[in-house]
Amino acid sequence: MTETIRFGGRFVVEDSVPESVVTPEDFTEEQRMMADAAQQFMDAEITPRDAELEALNYDLTVELMRKAGELGLLGADVPEAYGGLGLDKVSTTLLAETLARSSSFALSVGAHTGIGTLPIVFFGTPAQKEKYLPALATGERIAAYCLTEPASGSDALGAKTTARLSPNGKHYVLNGSKLYITNAGFADLFIVYAKVDGEYFTAFIVEKGMPGFSIGPEEHKMGIKGSSTRPLFFEDVAVPVENVLGEVGKGHQIAFNILNIGRFKLGAACLGSSKETIELASAYANTRKQFGKAISSYPLIGAKLADMNIRTYVLESMVYRTAGWIDSMLRTTELDGGVAADGMTVAKAIGEYAIECSIIKVFASEALDFVADEGVQIHGGYGYIREYKVERIYRDSRINRIFEGTNEINRMLIPGTLMKKALKGELPLLRKARSLQAELVQPMPIPPLEKPLSKEAFRVGQAKKIFLAIGGLAVQKLGLRLEQEQEVLCSLADLMINIFAMESALLRSQKIWKANRGAASDKTENVIAMTTVFVQEAMERVESLAKLALAALETGDGLQMQLSILKKLMRAPISDTVALKRTIAARVIKSEHYVV
Repeated sequence: MTETIRFGGRFVVEDSVPESVVTPEDFTEEQRMMADAAQQFMDAEITPRDAELEALNYDLTVELMRKAGELGLLGADVPEAYGGLGLDKVSTTLLAETLARSSSFALSVGAHTGIGTLPIVFFGTPAQKEKYLPALATGERIAAYCLTEPASGSDALGAKTTARLSPNGKHYVLNGSKLYITNAGFADLFIVYAKVDGEYFTAFIVEKGMPGFSIGPEEHKMGIKGSSTRPLFFEDVAVPVENVLGEVGKGHQIAFNILNIGRFKLGAACLGSSKETIELASAYANTRKQFGKAISSYPLIGAKLADMNIRTYVLESMVYRTAGWIDSMLRTTELDGGVAADGMTVAKAIGEYAIECSIIKVFASEALDFVADEGVQIHGGYGYIREYKVERIYRDSRINRIFEGTNEINRMLIPGTLMKKALKGELPLLRKARSLQAELVQPMPIPPLEKPLSKEAFRVGQAKKIFLAIGGLAVQKLGLRLEQEQEVLCSLADLMINIFAMESALLRSQKIWKANRGAASDKTENVIAMTTVFVQEAMERVESLAKLALAALETGDGLQMQLSILKKLMRAPISDTVALKRTIAARVIKSEHYVV
């Protein structure tokens, strides 16, 4: 087996070349065909029955999930040996993005195929895989993931549900409850976490119908109304010892690795919903007339559509860049002959990009909230009416900042995980921060920035220096106390999020420009314009975040010196973003959909 190389988080200390990133422009014909098949399924089966699904028709949801299973849409992540398709992560990401337009049905499918099925794919024994995966791949059985409890949400390891080995050693007896379980109303199989002897956090495969296992009433939710969300109760539920998933006491390895995948897939779903919102809003803006003109002709409406399109482009660049990285990492886990390694090795390989998965989760959920909000605003009063789908997208989007670990928890994880990797010697963060100190006190002339995107590349590099300078200062000033200073950690997290977002858009745009050999075209002009606007506005956020952190870390002359360094690092020509947004908006308005 090839030795696993550790890459996660390196974007803050190393630069990448455009050729190293995967972008939507790289999709293969097979990948596009799979997405087309998913779209055709939605057009034929989901859209005509949308109202019934939104009314929480369990029987219909299960029926359509099984039809999706017949088409292979539920088995994309399941190995071929167990009846699935065993697709690469770029393909499964594109599927998740495409299916997002089916609203609550997409959530039901995502919970089943992702956090419901993947624990068995990665951590199941051969017998467990043989028993469960073929039925999960076809939809014959539906899965649910059960982690949250009434007293433990973000603090997953604080679970109170217990499991005790029976006197005859044949069963674990579960007692406790779970809360907010997606698919609970119609699932057949539940991945349940409990503490063996009240201490050893462990995962179990629990089947519907086991004596003592009951399901509570449906929650009345703000959004995602077509999905089932119910509590679970365990009263002396005897679960066979063969249904322990992974090892006793190692449930955290399953929970946290699966959450990484869930966070990443959530980003793909937010991407699909953002694109749909742009279509709805631009089409409405072209038909709605006020003061004798279509509202799309007014610059402020155009600016909204441009901003929506820009954030979606950046998110798309981040999602597929990371999907490509995960695929590359998974290839390093293959045994000779291309055979996949054991699930734990595969899950840990995906976990190498835990930082990027958290970044995508935060950026994607907040980008969709922005896009959905602007979509409603463009619709005006109609956007508040249930008959218009943008109203549902607005309600549905809100849960994404809570799902898969709240955005606050993920913001704590981003710099925290980076520091742990640095202390383990997995990336040269502290060495880079120390070597930067001498450079920061020297004159910093601005280099020639004449080529397309050269200014943006320069500014991304400066943002990385700002992060390293502040991160190094935080470690120096606070040491181990840093993890208690959540406001500083949040600033560091947001710096990392902005850097990853800027660089992902930059690399994709550079790759498109190089593919066209620098020739002018609508696409190259559009991606350069979107990248220019985003980087300039992101750098304004970077400056604000840096000042907030510096003021918390320094005072007096020390603070003034740090602010003078920040000022040097922020120096760069600015662009006319008003004009650029007008050109971007014109393309969106003309096409009435998301435009690259």
